[in-house]
Amino acid sequence: MPLTDQAIEALEKKGYRFVGSKRHAAAKVCHWTKKSIMDDGVCYKEKFYGIKSHRCLQMSPSIAFCHHKCLFCWRDISITSTTWEEEFDDPGEIIDECIKSQRKLLVGFFGNPNANSQKIAEAQDPTNAAISLAGEPLLYPSINQLLEEYKKRNFTTFLVSNGLSPDKLGSLDPEPTQLYLSLDAPNIETYKKLCDPQIKDGWKKLNHSLDLLSSFNCRTVIRMTSVAGYNMTHPEEYARIIENSDPDFVEIKAYMYVGSSRDRLKFENMPRSNDLKSFAQEIASLCGRKIVDESSESRVVLLA
Repeated sequence: MPLTDQAIEALEKKGYRFVGSKRHAAAKVCHWTKKSIMDDGVCYKEKFYGIKSHRCLQMSPSIAFCHHKCLFCWRDISITSTTWEEEFDDPGEIIDECIKSQRKLLVGFFGNPNANSQKIAEAQDPTNAAISLAGEPLLYPSINQLLEEYKKRNFTTFLVSNGLSPDKLGSLDPEPTQLYLSLDAPNIETYKKLCDPQIKDGWKKLNHSLDLLSSFNCRTVIRMTSVAGYNMTHPEEYARIIENSDPDFVEIKAYMYVGSSRDRLKFENMPRSNDLKSFAQEIASLCGRKIVDESSESRVVLLA
């Protein structure tokens, strides 16, 4: 179902910029892109994987489409649908307009005497696409063509998926530079309570996708959002899933009490840094991995 004008207006007030005539794709300047331009820190993705925060394009081709209504999601989950029956915009058009929108959103930095002039100039031509702004990107019918178009433009691509489209996941061509799968529960009971799947057999589909991870040639990452009082339990079950799927890395990230998630959760559900690290260490020990890096600003721990 297409987004209403009211929903689009509300999201644009939050910094989203919709592109294309069908209005299903959008870009939004990341908080860390702005901080990097001001030489005030960088995203953990730069620290962990080397991408440049000031040259990252945060976007999604499927803002209003997702299979989950996760309690911890900072987005407005009331607007999402699980199936795509509408027409859709061309991948090249989406990328062109996302870049133009990002340039317009950054124009104010040219007049800021504290901005890094070299970075703001380089930011006009992003080199990495974080396909993760909102929604499930694999629901976009032309996801392969979108990845191909980015590849032609010499972009690196970080694609984040909820894992509920295993058939499309297994058919990704070309592969992204880095593929994320979200694992936000150790078992089906926690999964249903926290992720609120809107389709049948969500847990089964997720596990099918996790089984596919080891078949990818690109860098693979399991991302876990840890919510105190909900899913920071059963580390042995997380460890078993990690062992079986064998990703290159595991990111264990704290839930942050921001955005629309505040309507569904409490401040107390945001884990303390020490609790997060202890939980991560326990999982690492159980699956033969180590903590190799962390970002205290983003409350994320990296296992390898």
